[in-house]
Amino acid sequence: MRKKVLLMGASGSGKTSMRSLIFSNNPASLTTRFGATIDVEQNHVRFLGDLVLNLWDCGGQDSFMDSYLSTQRSTIFQHVAVLIYVFDIETREALKDLDYYRDCIDGLKKYSAEAKVFLLVHKVDLVRGNVDDALAKKRAQLEQESAGLAVTVFGTSIYNESLYRAWSRIVHSLIPNANILSKHLSTLAQACSATEVVLFERTTFLVVATSSGADKDVEDPHKLDGIRYERTSELIKAFKYSCTRAREEFHSLEMELSEFTAVLDELTRNTYVLIIVHNPTIETAALKMNICLARKKFEELQTDSLFSS
Repeated sequence: MRKKVLLMGASGSGKTSMRSLIFSNNPASLTTRFGATIDVEQNHVRFLGDLVLNLWDCGGQDSFMDSYLSTQRSTIFQHVAVLIYVFDIETREALKDLDYYRDCIDGLKKYSAEAKVFLLVHKVDLVRGNVDDALAKKRAQLEQESAGLAVTVFGTSIYNESLYRAWSRIVHSLIPNANILSKHLSTLAQACSATEVVLFERTTFLVVATSSGADKDVEDPHKLDGIRYERTSELIKAFKYSCTRAREEFHSLEMELSEFTAVLDELTRNTYVLIIVHNPTIETAALKMNICLARKKFEELQTDSLFSS
């Protein structure tokens, strides 16, 4: 199953940096080394085994954008599953950026009318005033310029967890029957008497599904942090990078704290699972045994029912 993902936006908006951070495990400190993308860079990223993201990173220089919207129009916009358009929130050429965006939306509506559209208002860490106000203003403007298409807008930065939140939502939208995973994670959570179970993709550590996704109406007695998934992705990726620099390989993680117990371990060939337990009587060995027993079922889900549609 191959899904075409267009990554577009003006030159210097941060497209290649975020791609490197998410898919190549590079830290934010190394992104300053990247030069401008020339024309289109295609990358095939295997995600959850059979799902392959055909990622088109499109250079944002004017000459390339003009070519995408004229001679290459059908090639660029055909068979698109997701368009990700990146806006630099501090750009001085906002009007030109909007003109190109409107033209891209026209091309998308003609050749891939069913594609999902995600708009990343990037570099929000550079905003001097109130970030929420600036983002709300930009969101309203972009929704108005989207020609009636349903769009999802995120404020992002490579220096915090916001980028993982956005990309997790994007990738989640590409996984058919992801709700099946949530239901089985909920069953695993019940078996472990766990507060929550979270499934991460192995390479990117983006969130694939959560047990709470199957029980959205259940009140949270532990008042868990609303950005806990993205923060965990960011921290584990940073830890994995540190392991790589030390020439060690990351395998699993166990934490026994006064407030909770956490076990992060490999679930399938392509995923890791995080189990959070607040019951102090439950041992980590029991959690790891349940993970081991659940592996076969989740391998079947990944190869059969998840990709059946």
